[in-house]
Amino acid sequence: MSETTDLFIIGGGINGCGIARDAAGRGLSVRLAEQGDLAGATSSASTKLFHGGLRYLEFLELRLVREALQERETLLRAMPHISWPMRFVLPLDPEMRFESHTPVSRIMQAIMPWQRGRRPNLMIRAGLFLYDNLGKRRILPGTDSYPLHGRPEGAPLQPRLARAYEYSDCWVDDARLVVLNARDAAARGADILTRARVAEARRQGDLWHIRMQDGSSHRARLLVNAAGPWVGDVIRGIARLPSDEGVRLVRGSHIITRSLFDHGKSYFFQGPDGRIIFAIPYEGDFTLIGTTDVDHAGAPGEARCSDAERDYLLAFAARYFRRPPTAADVVWTYSGVRPLYDDGAKSATAATRDYVLSLDESGPPCLSVFGGKITTYRRLAESALERIAPHAPRMGAPWTAGAALPGGDFPVDGAPELIARLRAAYPFLTAGWANRLVRAYGTEAAAVLGGAAGPADLGRDFGATLTEAELRWMMTREWARTADDALWRRSKLGLRLDAAQQAAVAAFMESERAAA
Repeated sequence: MSETTDLFIIGGGINGCGIARDAAGRGLSVRLAEQGDLAGATSSASTKLFHGGLRYLEFLELRLVREALQERETLLRAMPHISWPMRFVLPLDPEMRFESHTPVSRIMQAIMPWQRGRRPNLMIRAGLFLYDNLGKRRILPGTDSYPLHGRPEGAPLQPRLARAYEYSDCWVDDARLVVLNARDAAARGADILTRARVAEARRQGDLWHIRMQDGSSHRARLLVNAAGPWVGDVIRGIARLPSDEGVRLVRGSHIITRSLFDHGKSYFFQGPDGRIIFAIPYEGDFTLIGTTDVDHAGAPGEARCSDAERDYLLAFAARYFRRPPTAADVVWTYSGVRPLYDDGAKSATAATRDYVLSLDESGPPCLSVFGGKITTYRRLAESALERIAPHAPRMGAPWTAGAALPGGDFPVDGAPELIARLRAAYPFLTAGWANRLVRAYGTEAAAVLGGAAGPADLGRDFGATLTEAELRWMMTREWARTADDALWRRSKLGLRLDAAQQAAVAAFMESERAAA
């Protein structure tokens, strides 16, 4: 049995790793167990945005939106290699409608019944004004408005769309965000266990006794249930807590198509059913379209984008694009299950995205985490530690707001200079190769390359500039074990490697594990 820790965290998604990092940095001893790979479920299946949630204003979730808006720039400063500002184009469509069950839609139907559910331009302007001003915005530019005709933003859109608003949010590489939080947690003393499934957690005296599926065991003073869509399974099956709190599993699916436009801005589309989707530039040559909101009845790990969801997203986008995307344009799909707190909402779309922290103190404490947005993960971690503070008297003060993640110690606008310096130090790098390395590893890109004088020093190139040296970094520094870990979470190079190249990556990683 290992030594007793202050915290034992179940779940290696963004909430679990964010809590582990914050707690370790406050001087607590931390052990985290993830049943699969880090970010192996919901946390790598987001829309990949740090955003306030413009549509949440219609549900009057003002606290959630304000907190998320305030966090955007805090997070941007901490990780400018994996997050950067992005402008969103919102074309004005006369058929844009409210979702019929939102608080704002009910108010508008009462005072402006002649609109018949349509979103008047005045309401959109008011919403964007709030979006610009609810948070403390110092880096991101505010909302603009312009005619679409004759502009690059209007070129891919249908001619009927004459005008648009444009506002700011941020892009983020969600899976790398999780891994970097885990790395920083480990650097501060946390023990990160992957492919480590918890079989049972029992209270004995003042401690939690945790038995793992492989037969090993651990002890901890506090248990944190950050299992995401499995949070209910941990409560009722693993820890057997007397709780009737429920989780609502909502599936969000996305499709990746060949690039549908050639500029760097994203689109925010609103449909006649009141829902919204994004169309976002993705990995240089692709477009990400999503998301759906569908109640999920199966096992969380079996979430897949259904043909119906794919066709819904394609049809939605086709209402706006001059050249409608088809199923033949889709190169990949992904789907994740959001573990929302069951607040009794009538639809998956209306269920709250706010997080709920439930603390069971009928013995050694157990904190269960429901819901949450990727944008508010850091604030969630602070709130979680605030809840357990009475049980951790030696815990230090909050510290993460000004702390860079690994590789993120450079200015928000410093990526071009960092890329130029990397190419000067390693003249064999192409512009695209250097850009990819800086956008993944930031100031640690040079450490990935080591003393290489040329490509041959990095070992075999498996395609798309993925080398043996980079794979070894992922395996030794980032807990990657399989080709899926490396190609779909530590990177998205699975989009560029064919089946034979992916098989070669898998064989190399297997040989490296065997030799270790």
